[in-house]
Amino acid sequence: MRRPLLSLLALGLLTAAPVPAQPALNPSADTLRDPIFPELGQVGLDVRHYDLHLTVTEPGTREVRGVVTLTLTSTRPLTQVRLDFLGPEVEAVRWNDRAVPFGVDEKAAKLTVTPPAPLRPGATARLTVEYAGTPGELEDPDFPTPLLLGWQAVPAEGGRAGANFVLSEPNGTHTFLPSNDHPSDKATFTTRVTVPRGYVAAASGVETGRVDAAGTSTFTFSQREPIPTYALGVFVDRFLRVDESAVPVGVGGSAVVRRDFFPPETPGPVRAAYVRTDEALRLLSEWFGPYPFGAYGVAVVTPRLPALETATLSTMPLNMSTERTAVHEIAHQWFGNAVTPATWPDVWLSEGMAAYSELLWTEHLGGDGQAYAARWHANLTRAGTRPLRATRAGELFDLSTYQRGALTFHALRAEIGDAAFRDFLRAYVTRFSAGAGTVSTPAFLAFVRERAGAGAEATVRRWVEERALPPLPVVGR
Repeated sequence: MRRPLLSLLALGLLTAAPVPAQPALNPSADTLRDPIFPELGQVGLDVRHYDLHLTVTEPGTREVRGVVTLTLTSTRPLTQVRLDFLGPEVEAVRWNDRAVPFGVDEKAAKLTVTPPAPLRPGATARLTVEYAGTPGELEDPDFPTPLLLGWQAVPAEGGRAGANFVLSEPNGTHTFLPSNDHPSDKATFTTRVTVPRGYVAAASGVETGRVDAAGTSTFTFSQREPIPTYALGVFVDRFLRVDESAVPVGVGGSAVVRRDFFPPETPGPVRAAYVRTDEALRLLSEWFGPYPFGAYGVAVVTPRLPALETATLSTMPLNMSTERTAVHEIAHQWFGNAVTPATWPDVWLSEGMAAYSELLWTEHLGGDGQAYAARWHANLTRAGTRPLRATRAGELFDLSTYQRGALTFHALRAEIGDAAFRDFLRAYVTRFSAGAGTVSTPAFLAFVRERAGAGAEATVRRWVEERALPPLPVVGR
């Protein structure tokens, strides 16, 4: 995710980081107790797949109808399933196609479902929820203009058609989707979106079908690789879809589908920001290893909002459409979507490496990467800094997360050299994209020690844990 309106490189011009709103509640003992969002998720619940069908009858309004079937597994005994949900009115709930009791606690933002019988560890089930109405509101009070996380509506105005999309990081997905809304529970997705004829829907994954009916079109997308809930992208507009040539940067040299979605009024200079996407994919795959998904592209939206690394289809506002931002969001497909922070205080691992990709791109274009790092160091010296693991929501996307996080990787590169650093990054992605697909700060530090030795770990640990800013690391001199 990138901050809006002002580049993070702007010296002394940074706005306060947005603080995601949190419902007032006393977290239940069965939540995941994330240090930043203790109310999210449920211990013992593993959602493997979401099969989601959204119907948008009037694009540009906040009204939506949804039917979602969760394929879930219990990892401990459970008598209830408690999903995060601050969404529209729930109309029906079924457990393996059988109606079951449920309750909605709006204050706690929880949908509680009682299965026909208690779940034993390893039990699997299909849980279906039907809902319709207006998604809940989680407002970000520090954004320059009012911003609701989750389901976004762009009203029709001045001849422009209405549109919708989602902007969910960190905790907005459960405003429109009943979910285990925590990055530690990644899942695959099948997303169907029904819209009026003439509109185009897009979502994370590879498009697998389109059905035109009387007055509507339904688009289907398959996200086959697990992603965190916040990375699910859904878009509705009168898009112009641009299909590019596939790029052979996937696993085993497999082709990655390339497609972009532009509103009809997209200016030429905005589209120009994405003409080197294939080049960036090739460069980053050289550093990070094969691209981890089956498709990549951007969906451009019109409001002045942050860019976001929605999986396989980055959300790119018109005002944030720059080449450097585009590279940042591509890098997030590896760091954030394939290798996901285990808890929200670990978000520096994804934002720091995505920011560092901007330096790698600068070097690729013949620029001075060390000078780029020096600007980060000067920014942090001027603004002040902190240890990297965030302790409150307002620190999640601040200067330290991005630029101190990036300099931490720069320090590792300076310690071990370019060739070993490249090998480290590729091994890091391979190790932590497997299994749960998550990484914590302690696990990262242990991996540094394993791959690069105790001296490298000590160097990195200073950047991660000390309050004082270490000296600028020097690479290539």
